Amino acid sequence: MDLADIEMFLSIVSTKSISKTADALFLSQPTVSHRLKLLEKELNCSLILRSKGFKQIELTPEGADFIPIAERMMSLWKETRLLQGRRERTLLTIGCTDSVNVALLAPFYRQLIHSGTVLDLNIRTHQSSELYSILDAHDIDLAFVYYQLYYKNILCECVFEEQMYLVQSSNPAVEKPLVHTEELDPAKELFLKWDDPYQIWHDQWLTSYSRPCLSADTITVISKMWNPREQYWMIAPESVIHELYGSHALYVSRLENPPPNRCCYKIKHRNPLITTEKALDYFERNLAQYLQNLKFDLHIGQTWQRF
Repeated sequence: MDLADIEMFLSIVSTKSISKTADALFLSQPTVSHRLKLLEKELNCSLILRSKGFKQIELTPEGADFIPIAERMMSLWKETRLLQGRRERTLLTIGCTDSVNVALLAPFYRQLIHSGTVLDLNIRTHQSSELYSILDAHDIDLAFVYYQLYYKNILCECVFEEQMYLVQSSNPAVEKPLVHTEELDPAKELFLKWDDPYQIWHDQWLTSYSRPCLSADTITVISKMWNPREQYWMIAPESVIHELYGSHALYVSRLENPPPNRCCYKIKHRNPLITTEKALDYFERNLAQYLQNLKFDLHIGQTWQRF
């Protein structure tokens, strides 16, 4: 059985279209149809229903049953390729959002690498919504996201939760340890969408009457924009504030009407690659210990910077 045909079948399942599959694989539609018929002949069953007038293909019961088999075949093929180049060290590919990588897990990566471990890490940064599909395709081994999405082959677990605070410059416009959002000037807000619950809260309390002066998708951009003379402010989780302390003097306050805590979810494949199972277990055990001991020292109601 040709693995290229298996990949083609899974593409048809994903796109629900012969023509879209042909475009994605740089093949002609007749070629895709011919190879699909050869695959069906080899399996001795029809995989799709062929009905005129329908834009999307529909699977037969046999076609639906063949999906998990095809996925496992592709997974085994990828594992075989990994075995061919296996070394004494094991490579783990970790996918994260920007703020998780920079503010939450960077010290853990450093700790893991310097501990004499036999792990090599490949760290990739993506949006939460992208990481699910990348993990589902076995292109990464583990990911950390801020959204819960349903994928039948992905396990999701909340591993860390943190509170949100108001952050102002060393020249704060509202110099109080406890602040209500109504006291803040929306024209000075630096905004980053931390997760869906935060966006809902933000829409309720802030965006209904104004919009931020800057919206970004990385904390690096926010940090570069920070200017004490402008009296900018933002609402951020503990880990990000702790990271910003390293480059800025900040005034941190609690909120009278705080947003929900931000949850970080660990997602992993239900069928991990055999070649990485032990490495994943080692990584997860050390991560659990790191997160259990993690504490952020915030200086509420005072200006402070880490030197």
